[in-house]
Amino acid sequence: MDPQESAPAPENTAPETPSRRTGPFRRLSATVARWSAPIRIVLGLAIVAVGVVFLLVSMTVQTIALVTGIGILLAGVAVLLTAGEGNGQDDDGSASRPAVVIVARVLGGLLVLLGAGMALWPVAGAPLLSLLLTIALIAFALATVVRAFRPGADQRVTGIIAAVATLAVAAITVFWPVLTLVVFRLGVGAWFVFIGLQLIVRAFARRSPATNAPRRPWVRWLRTIGASVALVLAVALAAGSGALLGGTPLPVPDAFYTPPADVPSKPGTLIRSEPMTVGVPAGAKAWRILYTTTNQDGSPAVSSGTVLAPENPGPDPLPLLTVSHGTVGVVPGCSPSLSAAPFADGAGTAMADMVTEHGWVAVTSDYIGLGTKGPHPYLVGDAEARNVWDASKAVLGFSELNVSTDTVIWGHSQGGQGSLWTGQIASSYAPEFTVKGVAAFAPASNLYALAEAIKSETAGKTVSAYIAATWDKVFPELNVEKSLTPGSAGPVERIGGLCFNGHDGLAAILRGSQVPNQIFPNALLDGPFGDKLKEQEPTGPFPAPVLVAQGLADPLVKPAIQDAWVKARCDAGIPVDYRTYPGLGHVELVGPDSPLTPQLEQWTLDRWDGKAPTPDCDHLPSG
Repeated sequence: MDPQESAPAPENTAPETPSRRTGPFRRLSATVARWSAPIRIVLGLAIVAVGVVFLLVSMTVQTIALVTGIGILLAGVAVLLTAGEGNGQDDDGSASRPAVVIVARVLGGLLVLLGAGMALWPVAGAPLLSLLLTIALIAFALATVVRAFRPGADQRVTGIIAAVATLAVAAITVFWPVLTLVVFRLGVGAWFVFIGLQLIVRAFARRSPATNAPRRPWVRWLRTIGASVALVLAVALAAGSGALLGGTPLPVPDAFYTPPADVPSKPGTLIRSEPMTVGVPAGAKAWRILYTTTNQDGSPAVSSGTVLAPENPGPDPLPLLTVSHGTVGVVPGCSPSLSAAPFADGAGTAMADMVTEHGWVAVTSDYIGLGTKGPHPYLVGDAEARNVWDASKAVLGFSELNVSTDTVIWGHSQGGQGSLWTGQIASSYAPEFTVKGVAAFAPASNLYALAEAIKSETAGKTVSAYIAATWDKVFPELNVEKSLTPGSAGPVERIGGLCFNGHDGLAAILRGSQVPNQIFPNALLDGPFGDKLKEQEPTGPFPAPVLVAQGLADPLVKPAIQDAWVKARCDAGIPVDYRTYPGLGHVELVGPDSPLTPQLEQWTLDRWDGKAPTPDCDHLPSG
């Protein structure tokens, strides 16, 4: 050892200079450098703990914001601590600080501030907190890149990989702004665990300031492998999020759906038909049809639909099943006739049985705006009913089949409201038909009460988005889109472009889950818009026996709302056969294994045979 290194320093009596005044800070820096490894280990363990809490503990939005803020703050401290790593001048207290070190410390300070803001203000709201988190992650990624290119740094590729992984996690926070979703928690929680472990590994492997010994090769490989795994997982989560929320490309209506120049003026006139081969049940044959109908305001329009018939229909008139389908979306491309499973909607199993086993013909309207030019009159009862009746009228002029003018009407969900309205306007709009029964499964019978009950729930936000996207065009005088809650216009536009079936159905629901507030403000529900919602309630009278089926585990159409609607009809002297099914949700109610399926088929056959109905107004659920 050089003797000068151990000799006491001579007393300095020179006047204090600006550089000398930094002495305490230099000594503090040197102290931190000596205790750097233990500090990093404790800090790394704390960040890992935050990630584990994210992954394993169920938390409220506010708690998630608090924990996230703590984690970001700790990450900022880690950036400040490691800003000069690899630059001996900075770590041993030198006043010389390269620009990259300064930038890294500025970014570290920003992380500390952002984390503190999130932790101290957890009630700021999910979108703002998500924005802060996105900024923090981008700042951390930049700090990681800056550290990778500072003087004396090694493993720059590893640093860049870790930075890209962080940016991928930032993308996840953009996709999932509401902080309660599992995907968000998994992505951010795993990121915290990764950076915490990375900090611990660096602490154990940090080269000694005295010897400047190189890191062991296994440490370098461990860091590179860890960063690469983090990148793969983060990119997979980000890509998966994009795929889930993006939905699938919509089918494009072809020339069949474009009406000719000389459209007949009479509603219910068949324009054209063509055979269908995809999704047709065994023992049946099908066609898509294009026919005339009317818009909500009574102006002429064109709609499409489907016809399902027995494979060998015979010459005699066949019983007619008039079907009003449930929610599939609100834009062209969402129509059942364009779907790969065109006859699976609602009570699809029961409908196929009625056709293939009992010899009925089922006709379903796509409604305006789902295959043809819109706007689609979503949950506008009278307009839907006219679309449905005009499809059945068009089949009367279909040369391929001979159908009866006696009919039974079915509908599920949106179609349940539609079937009730179809029955309600039968005598005035379609007097040539004799309605023998009206069946509605989980119908949106009281739209205003439904909007009130589910306005803050995920499914309710999705349905509200569909209403907002269409009613602004159907009822322009209401100015619906200009009256939505702040931040809802963008989600409404994105949800409105998604269908509600198959993969797109999941995307629409997930998009709805990311809307932080109810879409319709209370003031809108209390005004003319709310009045218009109330006008969509089918109140009767109905020309035939009515069956209403309701699953008691339905998260969308609340059983209590249905109970109240049925009771009001019974109190008005309208008999209703009301059947409830414990444990069944909105979709399960009409599933192939539902007890409703065989009951519905028998109830329909009984109506056709003229058997006495079975109303049960005296046995309604107690409210």
